Amino acid sequence: MKRIAIGLLIVLAITGLAAILFQKQIGQFVVQRVAQQLANRNQLPNLGDGLHIGLCGTGSPMPNPQRAGPCNIVIAGNQVFVVDMGENGNRNLNLMGISAADVDGLLLTHFHSDHIDGIGPLMLFHWTRGASKAPLPVYGPEGVDQVVAGFNAAYALDDSYRIAHHGEKIVPSSGGGAEARPFSIEGETAIVLKRDGLTVTAFKVDHDPIKPAVGYRFDYKERSVCISGDAAKSENLIAACKGADIIVHDALQPNLVKEMQAAFTAADNANTAKIFGDIQDYHASPEQAAESAKAAGAQMLVLSHLVPPLPLSYLYPAFLGDAENRFDGRIIVGEDGMLFSLPPKSKAIERRNLM
Repeated sequence: MKRIAIGLLIVLAITGLAAILFQKQIGQFVVQRVAQQLANRNQLPNLGDGLHIGLCGTGSPMPNPQRAGPCNIVIAGNQVFVVDMGENGNRNLNLMGISAADVDGLLLTHFHSDHIDGIGPLMLFHWTRGASKAPLPVYGPEGVDQVVAGFNAAYALDDSYRIAHHGEKIVPSSGGGAEARPFSIEGETAIVLKRDGLTVTAFKVDHDPIKPAVGYRFDYKERSVCISGDAAKSENLIAACKGADIIVHDALQPNLVKEMQAAFTAADNANTAKIFGDIQDYHASPEQAAESAKAAGAQMLVLSHLVPPLPLSYLYPAFLGDAENRFDGRIIVGEDGMLFSLPPKSKAIERRNLM
């Protein structure tokens, strides 16, 4: 036994010495292998036909290194759409093996900063990764023109630098930036687009005082997914998501947020305490989201845009509260990189993690 231990120490010493002596060569080898993997990592061909919903961001404006800002990726056959684009959402798309060049459009639920502050990188990668000759389409309710115009203006100089550096063949001058595709909702819902078997429906949600604010429903080959955006509990959301296989719903746990509010009050930080008080009335709690999912007859509820930040899964039971007693289906606390696949004309829901 003593000889084995001595031998192991010698092997470890030699290994450590080799790591130091050949650090440059090992580093070059590792980078080469990583580059090869990244260059060949494209998840889309592996997904198969059906409706797929991925979480490229499950966080909120509150700092959380484990979660990007609100971001969802929906894949229906060969069509790819992003719903909201929070900070680091495009980074996560890359880590998930989904190229921005393959994105057919971005749909915005509303114009809170945390839902739009990642648009710049998505525009850039949509253009440069695929030598796009047309800007990124951005769908949204009234006001989307103003948001898109702002990003285009902010990135105009950067676009000119890249064209001068890489040339028209790599970055066609017609493909930079984004193009607004506004829509209006006369009643409670409106079909935003319909093509190749996919129907995308926008529906009004309660996020007062933010108006307009919408959620989206995706229907494809008898499967359906609803994304709430930011929403308090409302009958219109329940009606619009009736029979959906999955509802991806924002969630704020008031019991935990009140603890944070109290802590900032005790620290004499009245401004932050006021904000923690204000945000409690325009997001659904996990319990309310569960009630909505049950009323809508959904199979699964996926909670996202989590408030407060949840750095550890150990905190999930405290976050969920009584939600699991209010919905008969499965409740998932969303994490960045999760992907849910819904095969056509089936009831199956397959889950994997791409990060």
